[in-house]
Amino acid sequence: MIIFEVTLQSMIEYSRFELDNGLRVVVHEDHSSPMVAVNILYGVGSKDESPEKTGFAHLFEHLMFGGSEHIKDFDGPIQLAGGENNAFTNSDITNYYNIVPAQNLETILWLESDRMNKLEFSQESLDVQKKVVVEEFNETCLNRPYGDVWHHLSAMAYKEHSYRWPTIGLVPEHVKNANLDDVKSFFYSYYRPNNAILVLSGNITLDKAKKLSKKWFGDIDKGEKKYSNITQEKQQNVSRFKEVYGEVPSTAFYLAFHMPERLHVDYPVCDLLSDALANGRSSRLYQKFCKEEQICSTIDAYISGSIDPGLFIIEGKLMPEYSIEQTMQKIWACIDEIKSNPLENRELQKLKNKVESGLVYSEVNILNKAMNLAFFEHIGDIELINKQSKIYQEISTSAIQKAAITYLTKENSNLLVYYPN
Repeated sequence: MIIFEVTLQSMIEYSRFELDNGLRVVVHEDHSSPMVAVNILYGVGSKDESPEKTGFAHLFEHLMFGGSEHIKDFDGPIQLAGGENNAFTNSDITNYYNIVPAQNLETILWLESDRMNKLEFSQESLDVQKKVVVEEFNETCLNRPYGDVWHHLSAMAYKEHSYRWPTIGLVPEHVKNANLDDVKSFFYSYYRPNNAILVLSGNITLDKAKKLSKKWFGDIDKGEKKYSNITQEKQQNVSRFKEVYGEVPSTAFYLAFHMPERLHVDYPVCDLLSDALANGRSSRLYQKFCKEEQICSTIDAYISGSIDPGLFIIEGKLMPEYSIEQTMQKIWACIDEIKSNPLENRELQKLKNKVESGLVYSEVNILNKAMNLAFFEHIGDIELINKQSKIYQEISTSAIQKAAITYLTKENSNLLVYYPN
């Protein structure tokens, strides 16, 4: 079987400028589309929260749809304009995205600028959204099998950094106890133009983007941006182990290793290393653990994808006849194998082709391009949107081997085992 190298994707052209209040604006023109995507990224995630008030970034994602100074219903005008919208929060950012026919673009800009300028802080809206978030916490974490895995794993792997709690928050009581003063302080600290990035992608010109962004966002006060004092994690030198029990169908394990930050040269190398271990039916862990020896019903390897130093994770669910001791012995044997024997060029090229396909697919539509441009602008290297393919294609088998030797060590490992009651 011959594995061919894929052709690198075409360049994404963009322009950038900044308003007087600090709002960064990125414009990507694509006149083949009748639509415009509007993406606003705020540089605040769960890592910016206080340990005593977690879950606030996620709560604010919901509050931002609860009405602003001049607009009580956010979704209604978007639907009337033929558009769609949504949002997500993670440990690093909160992102709001919209797509609308180009002739109705100002509807979206009106909505987004009004809630950036002044959210409606009412006790009624806060109570409604607190209830929604607490119900989500109960549904996804407390009442779902393995739902609290990230609570246990994050707390074990991180002792200093605020990645030690998940985006949903440490406990539902933190959101339950939130008051109006808390949310006002959070809003005026983080939801300011100088902590935001606006991306316009699609059927729009640069001149029009400049005119409209200044019209709708230029008068918003930048305020006093709050800079979170995040303590970086110290190097882990001793392996950590934790057992938990719950209403789960089978024993599961989560083996996590610390890995570098998003802009580190080894970040994409670790990404490819995780693919080599468990991406697809031909991957090493799947072949051994699911197909040949049938030790696990499922197995996976992935990276957390965080901006600050994150985690490289191997997880699986055991078949009833196998113990965790047997399984981990074989996991470490697979890790040692990839350390001592470099990937064949053919195997590595196949992995690169999968990555390339994923990158090309992720940038087919204007909304994905808008979100990617916002993210790369936020982390400080927007040109990564055009450099990613080349970076992955240039990774060598020796780099994969070196990353395994460097990061997949026992002293850098955190093993969580989840047993059925």
